[in-house]
Amino acid sequence: MGLTLGIHPVREALRARRAFAKVLIAKGSAGPRIQEILTLCRDQSILVRFESREALDRAAKGAPHQGVIAFGAAHQYAELEDILADARLLVILDGVEDPHNLGAIIRTAHAAGVNGIIVPERRSAPLSETVARVSAGALEYMPVARVTNVTRLLEQLKQRQFWIYGLDERGTEPYDRVEYTEPAAIVLGSEGRGLHDNVKKHCDFLINIPMAGAVSSLNVSVAAGVVLFDWKRKCART
Repeated sequence: MGLTLGIHPVREALRARRAFAKVLIAKGSAGPRIQEILTLCRDQSILVRFESREALDRAAKGAPHQGVIAFGAAHQYAELEDILADARLLVILDGVEDPHNLGAIIRTAHAAGVNGIIVPERRSAPLSETVARVSAGALEYMPVARVTNVTRLLEQLKQRQFWIYGLDERGTEPYDRVEYTEPAAIVLGSEGRGLHDNVKKHCDFLINIPMAGAVSSLNVSVAAGVVLFDWKRKCART
């Protein structure tokens, strides 16, 4: 993935629109150059975190960093509006932090005909080299956008006439009995907690995958495959 260290190198890389997953800035850093970095990150939807200098020292493994470290991304994030235009099916990830799961979901989503994936700025794995490798090339074709707030995104999608289907082990309707209405968005929760309560409240349907064994749920990337290919079976256009 690679690190870019120092105020000037990071600023110039941002000006050149190099793909970054996130930028760390030491707490207490200020000045016009830091402000420019913050502005560039905001304009490019790059996550910024303020950490202690000790944390930056560990990330840089002793190399000088001037209080600024940028983590390279394997791919640039897409613009949300570009994804929403003419989309039939979106996947929204509510806190998938494992890069292997994210890469697998991207690969499955591309194969199932999903038009785009949307993730939160926080509580989400960045588009790292691991994600790109696990996606087996699908990341080059599947646009991924980031938003500040998933709940607000769902409200926005409803205004655009999307129907929201949340996958949850406590959902009231088995996935294979759902008749999808397009455009649709399928929301998948984090590996451990699942969907957040506020996200559940904004779903039109809460669906589940019935389980025959003692384990109550599937890995999120496996569950994504089950539901997305059911959508493909029911909604595929000839």
